[in-house]
Amino acid sequence: MKDKKILRETLRSKGQFWTPEWVADAMVSYIYTPSKDEVFDPGTGKGIFYTSLKKIDKTKKFYGTDIDEEIINKAKEEKIYDKNSKIEIRDFILNPPTKKFSAIVANPPYIRHHSLTSEQKREFKSISLKAIGSTLDGRAGLHIYFLIQALGLLEKGGRLAYIMPADTCEGVFAKKLWAWITKEFCLEGVITFDSKATPFPGVDTNAIIFLIKNDKPLLNIKWIKVLEESNSLFKYVKSGFTDKKPDLLVYDRDLGEALTTGLSRSQRKVNKSDFILSDFATVMRGIATGSNEFFFLTSIQAEGLGIPDNFLISAVGRTRDTEGELLTHNSLDALERRGRPTRLFFPNGHLLEDMPMTVRKYIAEGEKQGLPQKALISTRSPWYKMEVRKIPSFFFAYLGRRNARFIKNEAGAVPLTGFLCIYPHSEEKEYIEKLWQVLQDPDTVNNLKWVGKSYGGGAIKVEPRSLENLPINSGIVERAGLRPLKVKQLSLA
Repeated sequence: MKDKKILRETLRSKGQFWTPEWVADAMVSYIYTPSKDEVFDPGTGKGIFYTSLKKIDKTKKFYGTDIDEEIINKAKEEKIYDKNSKIEIRDFILNPPTKKFSAIVANPPYIRHHSLTSEQKREFKSISLKAIGSTLDGRAGLHIYFLIQALGLLEKGGRLAYIMPADTCEGVFAKKLWAWITKEFCLEGVITFDSKATPFPGVDTNAIIFLIKNDKPLLNIKWIKVLEESNSLFKYVKSGFTDKKPDLLVYDRDLGEALTTGLSRSQRKVNKSDFILSDFATVMRGIATGSNEFFFLTSIQAEGLGIPDNFLISAVGRTRDTEGELLTHNSLDALERRGRPTRLFFPNGHLLEDMPMTVRKYIAEGEKQGLPQKALISTRSPWYKMEVRKIPSFFFAYLGRRNARFIKNEAGAVPLTGFLCIYPHSEEKEYIEKLWQVLQDPDTVNNLKWVGKSYGGGAIKVEPRSLENLPINSGIVERAGLRPLKVKQLSLA
């Protein structure tokens, strides 16, 4: 078990998640054309797509590139590659081939932006600028640039099949990316997977296959959801989208609607009388301390350090520290008994020379630890000054698999970045109670799928601006007796 975990983490660091055979077969069936000479895989790895290609046509030429020499050599030893294949150790992003291809298939390395260096991000921005005419948001991962580079090498009439994570069409960069793709290319199909049919079990991402042709754009796309693992997907794609099976859900969707709703999401009927959360509240992220180990303490730690109560505020850090739908004073007491921190060091409003000696000593200890040089903390003056958040009426669990994502804050605590803060437009108790009724409604919670980024195992992540766009059914609002209000200029931070 330990060896498997080490292997999984090694592959994760390289962005390698191997495509299962039944999925590779379907992808290759889309890009395969008997009259064309060569299939190109820019991240060929263990050679699964070549294996699938040989099932269809053993004479077809195959060209693959990869930067992982070890895995390529292993595949050659296992006789996966043969005389009809040409494999190069090559950085496809920084040193792409100069020729174009009629058939491109890939599972690009899934490396998120957090793992990219500043130099890599600069290189990627130049790639985006050259292809799209503008740069993408810095939160686009390596896999996004694999797609951009590949589309640039797709010859007229050629086909591309890429399996990628859901953030490809859910990230903050997605709107600009897909506006370019659907203007310049023909998006023929999008293949999604039910949780029971996920190609990558145990991986925190939802996979999506994009089927793209270098041709005039169409106004409608095939949107497919695979309900269970089988060869039905292969047969359906190979038939030219005609041989539909019961374990596939297939919809013809308007391209504009699909882009607006999100390519990873099923079609949604919009009721013009519905509301969105920003009609009733404002959303902000929780406090980023820059060093939870230093700033976020238990009461016992604070007492041992001699930090007075007026230098501390109640806070909650992890989503799993909140049980149920209410955060109360008893909840914080229970966390303390479990040894969890609930006290945020908050020296704001005090001059250093006026602080107790124990507090000054603690700040000096932070300086010895090099905290003033840490990226986030270095932007503050003085470095120990904490971000400010008004106590929110509600929290929203930023990322998690729990059904109840909204939490009523009866403890008067502030959240760290594991949560979002929700501030109702009115501070009247009655208004807050009505909004709480709306937020608790199962239909409201279910609507999170329309604004969140989806991950494996049913996890969902919602950014502040996206949460403000959460659709809320007008009937729910009417039953609660809630009314939309204009945003008040509240001092939230």
